[in-house]
Amino acid sequence: MGYEFDFSFIWDFWPDLAWGALETVLLSGASIILGFVAGAGLAVAKVHGSRTVSTLANIYVEAIRNTPLVVQAFWLFFGLAAMGLRMPAFYAAIVTLVINVSAYTAEIIRAGMESIPKGQFEAADCLALSRRQVLFHVELPQAVERVYPALISQSVLMMLASSIMSQISVEELTGAAYGIQSITFRGFEIYIVVAVIYLLLSVLMRFAMEGIAQLAFTRRRRLGTPL
Repeated sequence: MGYEFDFSFIWDFWPDLAWGALETVLLSGASIILGFVAGAGLAVAKVHGSRTVSTLANIYVEAIRNTPLVVQAFWLFFGLAAMGLRMPAFYAAIVTLVINVSAYTAEIIRAGMESIPKGQFEAADCLALSRRQVLFHVELPQAVERVYPALISQSVLMMLASSIMSQISVEELTGAAYGIQSITFRGFEIYIVVAVIYLLLSVLMRFAMEGIAQLAFTRRRRLGTPL
């Protein structure tokens, strides 16, 4: 028995899909910004922290990177609720994504920091720069510039992984698709549409982040170096 595709119902549910896409964008934007800040802090702790601080940062990174995102979301949302600490699903999703992406971002930025030639630090010493000045004006800017393509890819992956947050009742794009499918019983059609929306969001995110790079990395723009 053949299956007949019917996409006509999509127009009746476009507000739900639009709201779901907006929720996905908001989740992704907040998580990328906060996760980058937290990840940079973890990278600095791993590279320049004391032995205790570096060890704690390593434990955190490895624990997060080696456990599933859905388990982290369940623990944060349902586990904390069981202990009497209730958090709205949307904010629990942001916290979960920030915790997750910060661990991966930390490793990416750490690799960038360790790739900087030692001559850069020797030159900074000759200029009598403080450790703080070296970190914020020499080391971190170059490290982020070197690994920015990897950060873009990680951000896109995080945006796609935000679909898991539908498991804790966040009405993002996949959550909206669940609701529409339960009403229409048109799973093939709705998930084809949702896949196309995710593809468009991924392309737009990549273009946006590449545009930020053109503004932030003036040396690359001056030399015409591609990402």
